[in-house]
Amino acid sequence: MGALIGFFVRLYTAVFGAIERITNGWLLGLAARLTFASVLLLFFWKSAMTKIGGDDWSLTNLFVPTDGAYIQILPTVFEAAGYDSSGIAFFPYGLIVLLGTWAEFILPALVVVGLFTRAASLGMIVFIIVMTYVDINGHGVDAATIGAMFDGDPYSKIADDRLLWIFLLLVPTLKGPGVVSLDWLFGRMYRKREMYY
Repeated sequence: MGALIGFFVRLYTAVFGAIERITNGWLLGLAARLTFASVLLLFFWKSAMTKIGGDDWSLTNLFVPTDGAYIQILPTVFEAAGYDSSGIAFFPYGLIVLLGTWAEFILPALVVVGLFTRAASLGMIVFIIVMTYVDINGHGVDAATIGAMFDGDPYSKIADDRLLWIFLLLVPTLKGPGVVSLDWLFGRMYRKREMYY
């Protein structure tokens, strides 16, 4: 009996050790970034487009966010200003809205192409945490939408979905983007360059 158990332990260790060696350094980072691209990239970009005018946007709106940006990012400030963004001071509120809008375009793109991946992934985690805080406290979403961890209901939009988003972004934050990335390519070019100097 002990020999049989030993055989299965060795087989298990050999199979999963081989899988780990074959996938080490490229699969986890790439899979996380491709999953992020397929599930969340367009979600964030469409949200960002509503902040710069949607289909009617202009380059000016990249520097002067629309009312939609204020509604989404700083709803209580926008309400206090009588729903008139011209009455809101640029510093700090306009700057917060502007940087939040840019972050929604730039950070997801950096994660997907694998450039400054660890910083961009960490930035997206912070963005999701802030977005969640604004949704709960600024937009007053209901308890069913918020949900709760360990509630047995995997359909709540905030507690469940966003926890999975954050976990997905933890992979490139902690493990890096893998070899199929601009980080790896530029790092390789830099290392070659350093060899010659």
